Amino acid sequence: MIASMSGTQRHIENQDSLFTPALPSRAEMERAFFASDAGYDGIFVTGVRTTGIFCRPSCRARKPLVENIEFFGTVREALFAGYRPCLRCRPLVGDATPGWLSPLLDAVDKEPNRRFRDSDLHAFDVDPARVRRFFLDRYGMTFHAYCRGRRLAGAIRQLREGETLDEVALGTGWESHSGFRDAFTRTFGLPPGRAENAACVITTAIETPFGPMIAGATDEGLCLLEFTDRRMLEAQLKRLSGLLKQPMVPGEHRFLADLRKELTRYFAGGLQDFTVPLVYRGTPFEERVWRELSRIPYGETISYAQLAERIGAPNGQRAVGRANGMNRIAIVIPCHRVVNADGKLGGYGGGLWRKHWLLDLERRHRT
Repeated sequence: MIASMSGTQRHIENQDSLFTPALPSRAEMERAFFASDAGYDGIFVTGVRTTGIFCRPSCRARKPLVENIEFFGTVREALFAGYRPCLRCRPLVGDATPGWLSPLLDAVDKEPNRRFRDSDLHAFDVDPARVRRFFLDRYGMTFHAYCRGRRLAGAIRQLREGETLDEVALGTGWESHSGFRDAFTRTFGLPPGRAENAACVITTAIETPFGPMIAGATDEGLCLLEFTDRRMLEAQLKRLSGLLKQPMVPGEHRFLADLRKELTRYFAGGLQDFTVPLVYRGTPFEERVWRELSRIPYGETISYAQLAERIGAPNGQRAVGRANGMNRIAIVIPCHRVVNADGKLGGYGGGLWRKHWLLDLERRHRT
């Protein structure tokens, strides 16, 4: 879900996505689900037709009849099929770091410049195909592409800090200077020697009480916060990268660290106004709508018609609704606070159940 790089790297990632591992056999998934086998968490989820919910394999809720279940390879597929997440096993929460993957992710964090191969994954007692499925579901790229992006993000930082090309090229996992220069230039549009002028959007996954989100920041501020299961996500990321004229690479950034802290306080009911700086790009009309959205007080709602009036576009409810839907910084720019004139929730890119959750949170903690 993080936008892939450009040129040859994008081709590689597109090719990688063709090899998404197949699901286990239905018999194997049925056995795992009815045995509540946690070892299959992250491999598939189960939709229950009679209740309209989907569960982890490890869910301990009462099991339905076998003819009333179907299986999905990802949470996104289950949501798009119309299922709601189970409130008992909470399949949207915690999937970013399942126990079987934690040692590998810890190793990547400790050695971000290391080049991991499939043989290395076996040393962590994980199946490369399972790791591939997880990263395609969560990040929209393979594990190897994710690591490659992190290495490039680290390389640009080191070059800006004054390290030599030799030190950076060989210290970030490339086997040759030419290979590093080629990858750097394809990604950032500039050679390594001009790293001080190379800009990028640093992206990361953030866990929330209602599932993972993807966040992105530049050196100017936060430019992205979206639900990873949103249908429009790929198109939104592509448009954002084009508007900013910057590639997206996974990594960490001070504004992303600030966002994590503020979101934690917000979800606990202790924060009503975000302070992380924002960067939003769109049409002049869209930007007017987003600015006005930021002025809606915590715990309050307005209608699309009222929002249209406030920006000087009476009778522009539909256009306002479209601009609302194009907001790429969910929660912080509170598009969830706009409802229909009759008080009904209306639409929401993250799903109406999330909109209801957010509005209920704010009503309960409004001072």
